[in-house]
Amino acid sequence: MRIRYNNLSDIANDAATLNDVMNRFFNNVASEYSRNGGNDGRNDGSNGAANGSEPVKPAERESNLPIDVWVTPEAFQVSAYLPGINPEDVEITFEGEELAIRGKLPAAPEGAEFVKRELYHGAFARRLSFTVPVNADAIEATFHNGLLTLSIPKAEAVKPKLIKIQTK
Repeated sequence: MRIRYNNLSDIANDAATLNDVMNRFFNNVASEYSRNGGNDGRNDGSNGAANGSEPVKPAERESNLPIDVWVTPEAFQVSAYLPGINPEDVEITFEGEELAIRGKLPAAPEGAEFVKRELYHGAFARRLSFTVPVNADAIEATFHNGLLTLSIPKAEAVKPKLIKIQTK
């Protein structure tokens, strides 16, 4: 099957769609791997360890926090669901060109015998690099009903400027 493109925009849209699909696929694979306690299905008791190295203990793993990111003419917007977490227990830093969000979801009840276990418990983190200059001093974070929202303003130099036409 041969696909014909009319312009570069069509190619870019297909590439972005493929990228989204691949990201979702690998995030789901990693999520399933974490839920299985790091066991990748080998059933050899190695808990995901390779070449005789030490297995990663569940308490030491960090989950990749799922986020939504969108852009407006003035700022980047980031949102993440953090149910059951106190805002004081979330650390947000911006250093260089990188935003980092870290925290820990509440632990499962001690000694619980699960019939089904799908919720993630433990540390999470997410790093996001910006290739466009942003105003780090004006970043705002809000937390409402378990939804963390960040507004990361673009630097004045990269904001679109409206140029008015003057008539003479």
